[in-house]
Amino acid sequence: MLRSFLASTVFFALLLGCTLTNSAAFAQRPAKPATTDKTAPKNEKVEKVDKNQKNYTAQQIAESAIFIYGSRPLLTQIRRNGVERGRICKPTCDVPGKTEEASYERKFVRGDSVDKDKIRLDQKMPTLEYSLVYGGGQLWGIINGAAFIPRQDAVNTFLAQHRHSIDTFLRYKENGSTLSLVGRDKQKGLDLYVLDVVDKDKQSTRFYISAKSLHVLWLEYEEATDTGAPGKYTRRFFDYRLAQGTLVPYKTVLMEEGKQTQEIRILNVTFGIKLDDSLFKSPEA
Repeated sequence: MLRSFLASTVFFALLLGCTLTNSAAFAQRPAKPATTDKTAPKNEKVEKVDKNQKNYTAQQIAESAIFIYGSRPLLTQIRRNGVERGRICKPTCDVPGKTEEASYERKFVRGDSVDKDKIRLDQKMPTLEYSLVYGGGQLWGIINGAAFIPRQDAVNTFLAQHRHSIDTFLRYKENGSTLSLVGRDKQKGLDLYVLDVVDKDKQSTRFYISAKSLHVLWLEYEEATDTGAPGKYTRRFFDYRLAQGTLVPYKTVLMEEGKQTQEIRILNVTFGIKLDDSLFKSPEA
C-alpha cells in the first residue's frame, strides 16, 4: 500500500519541486490530486501532472524526496530528538557468517546543523559495555562511568556514519551543503537519480535515489584508511517503514571495497522524546 501511494505521488512531488522556490513553502503545500481524481473539491483548482518532464534539477529531486520522507517541517519537528534501539552485526546479522553482534541504543538531539548535533551511542556486547558520545564537534567514550579516548577506527566509523547518512541528504540546506546532479543511471533494472552532496568541510557523499519511489537506495563515499589511501564505502538501505509519519530504513548494510563489513537493524525508534542534557556530557566535565 505504501509503495502504491509513493509511486502515485512521485510525479506530483517533482512537480511541486519545480513550482516552488523554497522548501518550507513546498513542504507545507497541500497535496492536490490529478485532474482525473473525482474526490477533488469542486472549487479547488487541480494541477495537471506533467509526466513527460524529464530534465529535473538536483534541487527539485532533493526537495521532492524530502517531501516523500515526510516534508521538511515534519522532519524538523518530529525528528528533533529521539531514541533508536537495535542490533549491530559484523559482517551480517544472518547466520552463518556472523562474527560479532552488539545491541545498541542511540539517543540524539539535533542542532541547527549536523556539526551541532548531540549523539550518544550505548553498545552492549557479551563481555563489554561502553558508550560513544558526540557533542560540540568532539567525540569521546565512557566506560564504567569514566571517560576514555576511543580507538581511531571507532572514531572514524562513528563520524563517517554521521557525516555520510540519509540525513546528510535530507538536511542539505540546514548544513549549508551544495547539491549537484551527476545524472540518471540504470543499474540492475533500477532507474536512478544520482546526486552529489558536498558539505562545508568538502566532505562529499554520492546518493543513488530511486526515480520511482524517491527513496535513497544507497550512498557512496571515500574515507582515508589505516594506510592513508582512500577507501571506497557503500551504505545500502532496506526495509523502509513509517515511523511517526516519516520514512525510516530499518536495515542498513555497510560495504568496504565491495565487501559487506557491517549490518545495522533497527528494532524500534521513537522520536520526540525529551532527553536530559547530562547524557551528552563527559564525566570529567
